[in-house]
Amino acid sequence: MSEVSTFRLYLLRAMYLLLVVGLGLTIWPGILHAPEDLPHMNGVVRSLLGALSLLAILGIRYPLKMLPLLFFELVWKVIWILAFGLSVWSGHRADLGMQETLKACLMGVVLCPLVIPWRYAYAHYLKAPGDPWGRRAASGPS
Repeated sequence: MSEVSTFRLYLLRAMYLLLVVGLGLTIWPGILHAPEDLPHMNGVVRSLLGALSLLAILGIRYPLKMLPLLFFELVWKVIWILAFGLSVWSGHRADLGMQETLKACLMGVVLCPLVIPWRYAYAHYLKAPGDPWGRRAASGPS
């Protein structure tokens, strides 16, 4: 754990807390009091973001073990900005909801790379050997 400074761990915890509070205020009311005529994919999105907020609680306690959650947060926001946000914004067709989503996604795309300990992520997710595909051989007598 000495690979990551205490300050960086607190930054990570703050990011997870931002996810918990932000999604708690914006997503959970729509989960707890969902209208009966909610479109199918809106329910899927709310459920996915609700799960993200609950898992972010674990990130406050285990900031390094939950790094994939921040990777997910960064990647989905980049995809949304590139595939949906920029085209609507550049065509001046963004309504208020779209503008708010674009701002929130841009904030995540700025903050996630700032708080993620990239050397640690590289060492533990890209450079480290992967888990075995099969059962591990027993190391001693059976």
